[in-house]
Amino acid sequence: MTSFDLVLASASPRRLALLAQIGIVPTRVVAADIDETPKRDELPRELAQRLARAKAVPLTASGAYVLAADTVVALGRRMLPKAEDAHTARVCLEKLSGRRHAVITAVVLLAPDGRRTERVVESVVAFSRLTSAQMERYIATEEWRGKAGGYAIQGVAASFVRFLSGSYSNVVGLPLFETAQLLRGAGMPIP
Repeated sequence: MTSFDLVLASASPRRLALLAQIGIVPTRVVAADIDETPKRDELPRELAQRLARAKAVPLTASGAYVLAADTVVALGRRMLPKAEDAHTARVCLEKLSGRRHAVITAVVLLAPDGRRTERVVESVVAFSRLTSAQMERYIATEEWRGKAGGYAIQGVAASFVRFLSGSYSNVVGLPLFETAQLLRGAGMPIP
């Protein structure tokens, strides 16, 4: 495992596990406390970028590298919320059923000297048409809780995906290839 002074500005266990998968263990993990409400007429890509930047900024005085990310699930210009209750999860699944959607993640790396680099990654996911029974069984798993778009591709919802174009790890919550590029570009010794 590679070790360096890196703060992960996210309490997401998925992002922490994804980083560990490529040998990165942050020095600290700090949950971001920001308002994630989209602004009027804000596009999905713009929202992901704004939120990732906002998560990183409060930690700039830490003297460490700060890595932040935000993932948005979108049907065209319409963004789906993070599902915090079964009703919201059901609404998301109904909207995604039989359709393609975009999963957009913005990744921001702030250096101790204030330099900022970032990447935005978009993957396209298509769900099969879901029956009411499939949706109810999935909702019973509670895997959707706290997930953008109301599903976790790394769990039972993988059986709904008939097509994926782009980065799988992006759909989980952090595009690993692009994140590793940012860290290598900053001089961090990544395998």
